[in-house]
Amino acid sequence: MSRPYAEVIGDPIAQSKSPAIHGFWLGRLGIDADYRATHVRPGELAEFIARRRGDADWRGCNVTMPHKQAVMPLLDRLDPLAARIGAVNTVVPERGELVGYNTDAPGFLEPLRPLLDKVHYFRMARVLGTGGAARAIVTALAGEKMTIVLAGRDPVKARALLDELDPEGEHHAVDIAHFADATDFAFDDRKDCLDLIVNASLLGMAGQPPLAFDFSHAPPGSVVYDIVTSPLDTPLLQAARAAGLRTVDGLAMLIGQADFAFRRFFGAMPPRGEADIELRTRLGG
Repeated sequence: MSRPYAEVIGDPIAQSKSPAIHGFWLGRLGIDADYRATHVRPGELAEFIARRRGDADWRGCNVTMPHKQAVMPLLDRLDPLAARIGAVNTVVPERGELVGYNTDAPGFLEPLRPLLDKVHYFRMARVLGTGGAARAIVTALAGEKMTIVLAGRDPVKARALLDELDPEGEHHAVDIAHFADATDFAFDDRKDCLDLIVNASLLGMAGQPPLAFDFSHAPPGSVVYDIVTSPLDTPLLQAARAAGLRTVDGLAMLIGQADFAFRRFFGAMPPRGEADIELRTRLGG
């Protein structure tokens, strides 16, 4: 007897934590469904989507690298946020159509919501990285009225990204090396301001070079957010804690984006709150 299922696709895919997250929620809620990981190579993507269209048990898929942009022309409709970001990480069959969503943006913001719901004199985010994740993060932060300093190895690319995603915003593009060296800039009293430092790159991930960031660039009271999940406690987060700053790890974003996807796949609210503690333990966080 067949069962409803959703899945995550990518190349590679073995490292994905999504099956553990969704599987935990399905078990907690007693939902008779599966969530799996499926290895789909770039040349197989169109055939994969065509096959799933005719599968009555298929509830959709999460999409990871390298398919987040390649899947877009294979779909019938894009959610406005996904279209604005220019990337899809969740595909859901709805009334005979395949619809593309981006849950990375709301998932990124979820752990910041208690701070964002407060009123600030000024909001600034220093975002390091200009890859696919940065597209969702810049779009999300721009929607929260943040002034963004986007840092990349190619400042021209960073500037073009800002102009594309939030052309009306007063943002700044810099070379990522700018943050590697110490500064003697005297930050003013930031008590009523919100400052974020976001690593939106792969730097600091296992097998990648470290992220060079000098904490003289972090105003007092900054929140440091690293989207890397392997290792979960990155050198950047360790240094931030040593400097007395609040931190958010990559698992927070991963669980947040999965929450939004789970609701669309299975039509249920995943168990959160205290359940997050058990989930994090299972995921090694």
